[in-house]
Amino acid sequence: MTAAAGKNDFTQGAVWRVILRMAIPMMLAQTVNVLYSVVDRMYIGHMEGVGSLALTGLGLCMPVVSLITAFSGLCGAGGGPLCSIARGSGDLDYAERVEANALTLLLLFGGALTVLLQVFLKPILFAFGASEATWPYAAGYARVYLCGTVFVMLSLGMNVFINSQGFARVGMLTVTIGAVLNICLDPLFIFVFGMGITGAAIATVLSQAVSACWAMGFLLSRRAILTLKRRNMRLRWAIVRRILALGVTGFVMSITNAIVQISYNVTLGAWGGDLYVGAMTVINSVRELLFMACSGLRDGAQPVLGFNYGARVYSRVKAGIRFLCLFVFSYAALAWLCVMLFAGGIVRVFNSDPEMVAVAVPAMRVFFSGFVFMALMIAGQSVFLGLGKSRQAATFSILRKVVIVTPLIFLLPRIGGLGVMGVFWSEPISDLLGGGASFLTMYYTVYRRLGGDGPNRLEGAKE
Repeated sequence: MTAAAGKNDFTQGAVWRVILRMAIPMMLAQTVNVLYSVVDRMYIGHMEGVGSLALTGLGLCMPVVSLITAFSGLCGAGGGPLCSIARGSGDLDYAERVEANALTLLLLFGGALTVLLQVFLKPILFAFGASEATWPYAAGYARVYLCGTVFVMLSLGMNVFINSQGFARVGMLTVTIGAVLNICLDPLFIFVFGMGITGAAIATVLSQAVSACWAMGFLLSRRAILTLKRRNMRLRWAIVRRILALGVTGFVMSITNAIVQISYNVTLGAWGGDLYVGAMTVINSVRELLFMACSGLRDGAQPVLGFNYGARVYSRVKAGIRFLCLFVFSYAALAWLCVMLFAGGIVRVFNSDPEMVAVAVPAMRVFFSGFVFMALMIAGQSVFLGLGKSRQAATFSILRKVVIVTPLIFLLPRIGGLGVMGVFWSEPISDLLGGGASFLTMYYTVYRRLGGDGPNRLEGAKE
């Protein structure tokens, strides 16, 4: 192994310390990254006279954002674990080709999405649950946001490669710089310049552009272990196939998120009207914030698990899995308690309209009642992704969101007089069933099959 490759050798030191060293900056970065959209919702929800309606319009754009995130994950989350495994085995040349091919894919997908979504935006948003009252707000945000699609994809997708090399603090700065800028620009464009929801989109695009420039600047510099080189950007089918095969999990996760968001918006609009769609926007915002600590730990653990798996140090892989499971379950239990106790105050951070608070508080408590079981899903999928087993992770994402929760969203309002609250009960039920299935499968098919260090019976399961 070269000196460069040895900079971040994850086979040394206590596994839990190595994971936390990677994960803590990522947790902060993930939380800050969510602030791009959540801060928009906080400001927009307090626009005088139209806050609730504007908040609902912004919520209708979230499936579009999830779609863009899906393609970012397809390239970034697909290439990141491949780089970690290649680095662990000492093949830096291959890792650099993966990184450059992922960049090319991000540029191609970003350009195509910008054009297609702009052309078909109106029918898309109405299919997602928009009404004549909410369309102007949804369109005002989405039209501008889509102009920055390439910036969004580069900042999200290429930051994965910074983290996969062990530069978690640099990765944290990628999103921190942009998010802090967004927090500062939002009130300026929304209130001072009087641009409302369109101003929020402009602030977000400018902030994402700065983040993208930071990430690209680092990966082009000599500070990076894996440096971007123009000659490696020519697409190679063998590499593209592996990136897409592994990235399909992140893609499916985001696409299924979009499907669930659309299902919620359409069903809540039919059973409760625009006010309930706005309440779901608040609930999803809170879920995104709470989920980020788990997501950061997942992203911090994956390079460590992948590196040790590539180096055949399976005892450290198992130790990492144990720590990951304990942490996410403990965190999810604490998050659940906070939501149950402080739901009213949390809702008022986004919108203080008495009607919104009366609707959102009980809905939030129902929605989060099974959040502890979500930790089981996170633990299972994190291990599958870290070890390069994309099919298993994708399968359980589809199981929970498409097979379980989406049908429940449409069925439960019609059962037992649940009405509109049945929509919110679909989430905890899917957390329990999907999370349990993911965790148990990971335990019996991966954890228990990992033996001692060196050649191992799990090797044959590599993808």
